[in-house]
Amino acid sequence: MEHKANISWDEYFMGMALLSAQRSKDPNTKVGACIVDPDHKIVSNGYNGMPTGCDEDHLSWNKGADLDSKYLYVCHAEFNAILNTRDGAALKGCTLYVTLFPCNECTKAIIQKGIKEVVYLENKYANTTETKASALMLELAGVKTRQYKGRVPKLEF
Repeated sequence: MEHKANISWDEYFMGMALLSAQRSKDPNTKVGACIVDPDHKIVSNGYNGMPTGCDEDHLSWNKGADLDSKYLYVCHAEFNAILNTRDGAALKGCTLYVTLFPCNECTKAIIQKGIKEVVYLENKYANTTETKASALMLELAGVKTRQYKGRVPKLEF
């Protein structure tokens, strides 16, 4: 007798991205990412956070100006997932599940590493120049993008 999985691969991997996002200390936007190979094996996870070794008590999580802006310090979830791959694992042909559509800087790394598909949960900055540039680069590089439309698991801690 064949058993049917309770959740789809998309649900599972977006759930992993959502779970990873819970590690973020960002008070406004918690983002998580999960990179998966063509055999449905998780290659890496990441979340938005400060660089390793930087004391987070000395860096800002504010949306402020000058040195009081988190945007100067935070490593995005996709970038961390790419950097967190073990033993230089190849990412060519992998799929990236991410809770927020990637910015233009993360998009460059996604393309350079050969990730073939980006599955995102939301695109709340769709009308910004940076996100428009991301979408253009992904299209030109032949990276497939699609919004996740499945069930979103509730994570309560």
